Amino acid sequence: MKNYLAAATAATLVAGCHGMMRQEAAAPEAQATAALQPTKGSKAFGEATFEQMGGEVHVLVNAQGLRPNQEHGFHIHEAGDCSSGDGMSAKGHFNPGARPHGDPASGEHHAGDLPALKADAHGHAKMDAMVSGITVAPGPTSIVGRGLIIHAEPDDYKTQPTGNSGARIACGVIKPS
Repeated sequence: MKNYLAAATAATLVAGCHGMMRQEAAAPEAQATAALQPTKGSKAFGEATFEQMGGEVHVLVNAQGLRPNQEHGFHIHEAGDCSSGDGMSAKGHFNPGARPHGDPASGEHHAGDLPALKADAHGHAKMDAMVSGITVAPGPTSIVGRGLIIHAEPDDYKTQPTGNSGARIACGVIKPS
């Protein structure tokens, strides 16, 4: 009987702790996705997910067809338009705060300046980052309806207004999910 009571008590405690852990993991307030398609002459493609988590956005990216062992500039652009074939219809970087282009990890930067995608030896890149200065929820810094671009070259985070990151090799439109 003692063993039964001890087992029942342990099971209850485990179930209670599991329920508390589930409650602590906050659900995203809003979500959006973008399917990145290759621009003309490119083989790059991928998908991105954006989840509003309080004052930051959780960005998850999985891309393929990139130049192996290279960083690629990665930005949110003003227009959710990939119709031009070269990605130029997405216009310039999303910059509602009229700030200079820069490294999102330090100092001032466009709202659309994102961490670089780092391709492995097979041309695959994954990113999992928390980004501030943008929202998925409606408002002046909302990224929904904007373009998402992977560039051919690394972003130098200095050259204005683009970071000298080269051609646009993949383009997608950020849509609510």
